[in-house]
Amino acid sequence: MNIGEAAAATGISAKMIRYYESIGLIMPVARTDAGYRIYREQDIHTLRFIRQARDLGFSMSQIQELVNLWQDRSRASRDVKRIALTHVEELRRRANELNEMAQKLQHLAQHCHGDHRPDCPIIGGLSSREQVPVLNDAG
Repeated sequence: MNIGEAAAATGISAKMIRYYESIGLIMPVARTDAGYRIYREQDIHTLRFIRQARDLGFSMSQIQELVNLWQDRSRASRDVKRIALTHVEELRRRANELNEMAQKLQHLAQHCHGDHRPDCPIIGGLSSREQVPVLNDAG
């Protein structure tokens, strides 16, 4: 299977597949006499593994660790679980940050008249030297 076919089979662009090879995330594959990459089913399986990990938001270093553990049949599941739970905490922290940003922006938008006048609390809030406060529904 050539790189275009591998890209189609995995949902990873050919450019990203080449990048993954350049950083050592995947091993270099065999090449034809003309220099074209040839992907085996195991290579496709590894690329799908990487795609799933990327879809879950793992960092490249976490994916490298996971790939190494996946390929190590003597791995300890606790090592995999540690990576996953660390990532869960990162996702929760980011979700909280996004929620706080949404609340701040919602607060500003609720106080903007959205009419022809130039006054706009959104612009005022963004240009302020002070942080926009987070108010709950009662505030």
